[in-house]
Amino acid sequence: MMKYFQKVLFALFIAFSIDSCSQKQEPKTIYLVRHAEKVLVGDDPELSVAGTARAKKLAQILADKNIDHAYSTNTIRTIATIQPLMDAQTGLSVEIYDVKNHDELVKDLRTRKGNAVVVGHSNTIHHVVNYFVQQGEKFPELQDIEYDFIFVVTLEKDGSSKVERKVFKDFN
Repeated sequence: MMKYFQKVLFALFIAFSIDSCSQKQEPKTIYLVRHAEKVLVGDDPELSVAGTARAKKLAQILADKNIDHAYSTNTIRTIATIQPLMDAQTGLSVEIYDVKNHDELVKDLRTRKGNAVVVGHSNTIHHVVNYFVQQGEKFPELQDIEYDFIFVVTLEKDGSSKVERKVFKDFN
């Protein structure tokens, strides 16, 4: 009887260990974008007229997406890109993330409840997106002239994820 009890306990321990090691996450959708068009002067430039229009369009696109969290790097252009959404949605505020610590951002995105938007840069946003690519080709760094992409990441409770690369006009 004791040997049977030990086997049952051992089986339960193994099952619990496997279950706790599997990657669980809150089901949600994450929208990842590069900041909108910027003026071409200065180390931390503001948005251009076209960039301001794109930021307003992003707010329109995300208006009905139940965004609970907004992440941005600490630059004028990234914060300005998300500002129209924050202005339109009561209670939404920007959370600054460290562009050099994608691991921490991705961990936060996986565990927090609710949909999110992340605004980054041409040479960083693909790194975050690629954390969620499970099979298939990884996304390359964006070119300096590419501002039109919205990466839509769908996370499932079982740890799986799906990434779609869309453009602004896909959301009309």
